[in-house]
Amino acid sequence: MKKFITGLVSLASAFLLCSTAWADEDQVSFLDGFSLGGYTSAQFVLERNDKASASLNEISMLLSWNSDSRWRFFSELELENPLTWNDEKQFHAKSVEIDLERFYFDYNLSEKANVRIGRFLTPNSRWNLLHAPPLVWTTTRPLATTRLFPIATNGIMLFGAIPFLDGAFEYKVFSEVLEDQKLDDEELEFEHVYGARVSLKNQSDFGISFLSFKEKDIPNGKYTMLGLDFVTHLYNVEVSGEAFHRLTSSENDGGSGAYLQTAVPLNKMGLNNWYWITRLETFQRPDDGSSERWLVGATWHVKPKHLFKVEFTGGSGEQPDSPRGFLTSYTLFF
Repeated sequence: MKKFITGLVSLASAFLLCSTAWADEDQVSFLDGFSLGGYTSAQFVLERNDKASASLNEISMLLSWNSDSRWRFFSELELENPLTWNDEKQFHAKSVEIDLERFYFDYNLSEKANVRIGRFLTPNSRWNLLHAPPLVWTTTRPLATTRLFPIATNGIMLFGAIPFLDGAFEYKVFSEVLEDQKLDDEELEFEHVYGARVSLKNQSDFGISFLSFKEKDIPNGKYTMLGLDFVTHLYNVEVSGEAFHRLTSSENDGGSGAYLQTAVPLNKMGLNNWYWITRLETFQRPDDGSSERWLVGATWHVKPKHLFKVEFTGGSGEQPDSPRGFLTSYTLFF
């Protein structure tokens, strides 16, 4: 990661030096192109074994630049677990980490094609692209989107959208250029990543993805993976789901996972901006065993950018960062 950041900082420096020349002619418009924001979330967990914990999960800072030129810039720097509490260690900050989630430049080639270079979220999962807590319905993340593929990729991507019927046909083709140099404690290590995702967007969103990668420290750890994802509405109910299946280089089973989720508005019960959430999951990895999960809960849109979530999860299997029991969280953009 250090080499990757150094290279991108050098590129950013050159970009900003050029921008300084632009600013001499039109300083106001250049500075107006910058936007700074972020999000945070806090949660409380009571696991099935009565073990309790609470944490400020992250503080993420989002910096973007977008002007009238063909260039755009986006970055997300995250302070992970800045404050945690449990019934053994009480309050502490021993788990704090700084993570560069995203850092990339986009260049617009035409109305239907763009190039992205840098660190970006691997675009083979709809949930992975919408990972921010204020953008998803639940506190816990589906297992299938956590331990089957690399969450982020350091590389280059060609992407765009083509009008199709009443919607658009979107495509993303990407390849890793530099593997991660630093990993979190529970993070899996991948290399030689490349793939593609296409999706059809209109009133619904249906996507299909292909990914090839190698998982380090795993014998015969070369995988290809096929993924399907969708989100649609049946009357006022949002229905979404994803499914993934991996094959080894010898065409053996390399793991799989899927989930199906619904979000039902409760306004007819007098609970405006409340939604009843249900989810069923299945997950299997050769080294992690298999897990079956279910989730029921509710999400309240306190404000357009503020969400309160409460849920109960059950099922089988122990997985990292995926507790079973009672969870509640509050998330917001700022």
